[in-house]
Amino acid sequence: MGTLLPFNTAFTAPKIQGAMITGSVTSQPIGHYEFCRLYRDECNVRSRDVAPPRVTERGWEIVREINASVNAAISPATDQEIFGREENWAYPVDAGDCEDFVLLKRRKLIEAGFTEANLLITVVRKPDGEGHAILTLRSTQGDYILDNLFDEVKPWFETPYTFLKRQASFDAGRWVTIEDGRDVLVGAVQ
Repeated sequence: MGTLLPFNTAFTAPKIQGAMITGSVTSQPIGHYEFCRLYRDECNVRSRDVAPPRVTERGWEIVREINASVNAAISPATDQEIFGREENWAYPVDAGDCEDFVLLKRRKLIEAGFTEANLLITVVRKPDGEGHAILTLRSTQGDYILDNLFDEVKPWFETPYTFLKRQASFDAGRWVTIEDGRDVLVGAVQ
C-alpha cells in the first residue's frame, strides 16, 4: 500500500481546515541561503499550486517513525559546538541543531515518497522567545509538525509556537509569511 493517494485536479486547491494560512513572499533565513548555495538542486524545486495529498495510515506510520528515529539518532548540539560558527544548516551525522534535524527528516520523507512541496522547513518562535526550526507536512488532513523537541507528530495549531515563516510550497528556495490565525480558529469553535 502506498504512502500517498493521488489528488488529480486542474482547479485551485480548496482551503483545508487545519492548514496554515500563508502570506506574501518574505526573506530567506541566512542559514537556508547558504545551504542552498551548497545544495542547489534541493532549493531549485518548483511545484504547481496543487492540493496537498491525503496521507494513508501507512504514510502516517512512516512519518511518525521517521520523526522519532531521527530524534533518537541525533544528539542536540549547537552550530557553535559542531562547526565553531553561529549558523550552519547541514545534514547531521550524529549531532545537530533544530535545522539539521529538519533537513534529515525532510530527506528521509522524500526518499519514502513524499514530495518536496509538502515538506516545508518552518521557522517559529518558542514560548521563551528563542527561534526554532520545525518541519511542516502538508496533507488533506491539515498541516502537521515534526519537531526535534517532541516525538509526537502534532497538528501545527496544537504546538506552543508562534509561526513566523516557511518555505513556499511552489518554490523550495523562496519563503512566505505565516498568518498565525489560531485565535480565529479557537474563537470559531466557541
